[in-house]
Amino acid sequence: IDVFLPSGFPQSVTEDYVEYQIFDSLQAFSSSIAGMLASRAVLQGVGVGDSNATPTAALLLSVLQESVGRMATIAFADRFGTALEPECKMYRLTADILNDSGMILDCLSPGFPKPLRVAVLSFASCLRSLCGVCAGSSKASLSAHFATAGNLGEVNAKDSSQETVISLLGMLAGSFVVSHITSDLATWCTLILLLVIHLATNYAAVRAVSMQSLNRQRANILFSHILQYGIVLSPKEVSVRERIFERGGVLRWADDEVLGKCRIGTSLSELLGRIGRRDKLSGSLAFCSGGGGDGESEVDVYDLLSIFEAEDYVLWATGEPAAYEAVIVLKAGCGPIDQLRAWAHALLIAERRQRGGGDGGGTRTSGAAKAATKHGLVGELKDTLYEVRRMFDKYGDEMRTKGWNLDVAALETKAGMRLQISPTGPCTSD
Repeated sequence: IDVFLPSGFPQSVTEDYVEYQIFDSLQAFSSSIAGMLASRAVLQGVGVGDSNATPTAALLLSVLQESVGRMATIAFADRFGTALEPECKMYRLTADILNDSGMILDCLSPGFPKPLRVAVLSFASCLRSLCGVCAGSSKASLSAHFATAGNLGEVNAKDSSQETVISLLGMLAGSFVVSHITSDLATWCTLILLLVIHLATNYAAVRAVSMQSLNRQRANILFSHILQYGIVLSPKEVSVRERIFERGGVLRWADDEVLGKCRIGTSLSELLGRIGRRDKLSGSLAFCSGGGGDGESEVDVYDLLSIFEAEDYVLWATGEPAAYEAVIVLKAGCGPIDQLRAWAHALLIAERRQRGGGDGGGTRTSGAAKAATKHGLVGELKDTLYEVRRMFDKYGDEMRTKGWNLDVAALETKAGMRLQISPTGPCTSD
């Protein structure tokens, strides 16, 4: 069995490696058998056993499927490429959902008329291509997580060896299944059973992983528990509370309550559009000239920038608790720890507004909430910024000791922008 394990196992990999690989092997086995049932349906659909079918038609169908799949791969990678690493657990499961959907379409294809059958098979090929992008990228991120001794290449190689053996066993078992299951009812019952096992084991596999980087969801869980209870959770404790599918940009508190949304890495123009008042006729923005008024549309831009002069981000939050949304502009040179501080800041402000200045968040929240009421929104930013600084000063080392990697940025799921501030000139976004 050592031939399938990295050198130095188990010290050379993380603790969750074994559990993940067990479930991953089970899902690969069931997927191989289901894939053979789907392949039989495809062969039937392209005309195997039909005297009127021609090799040229089958070849052209294959070319069409490949073309559609490759175009879908390019489009998907361009649109979601940035999010694949931060949300690797979600996309690892998504990959198999896409693959299983393609198998179902393959099995349905013989029942469609020939012109429509081409469209169904092409769409199934598109889904499998998207599966390839999701699975390949998410597996690479998971392998980087498992490799703790600088052995990423070996972990990938051994994973391929394991997958090869499991796929071979699955093909042998699948050969027995397809030779004994020929009726439509038996085929569908077997396929559905295999796909249920496939998705269930894949879900168990990604649930077993305890990522050490902080994406948006894990940052919500970790920071809210620190702010609410003064407790630093470990990656394993956070993974138990983590959802596989979470809405993008949601701010969620320790009690699982949704507080609002946050967008990080936005442009300066978007932030200014939320601060200023837009003229209905000209579309131009007007800003408060001083004093930092009490209204959300009457905030002095220079006051806002001065608050974050020592930070590598600028934050603004709008809306009442039911419609709270924060936007974070990252400055040039912003590092992973600065992004985490910015996210914690947005989360803390959302919690303050949700409690409405009361004691809903405990003694930790009441002081800042009252200060925000007294000094307005600018005062709210100052007070919460001070608390975020204090939190990282107090708990930063403990977070690292618990196993968190604060040197990896995993919050941006889209291509972000950076703000360059010149000491003698205006602000610009790169």
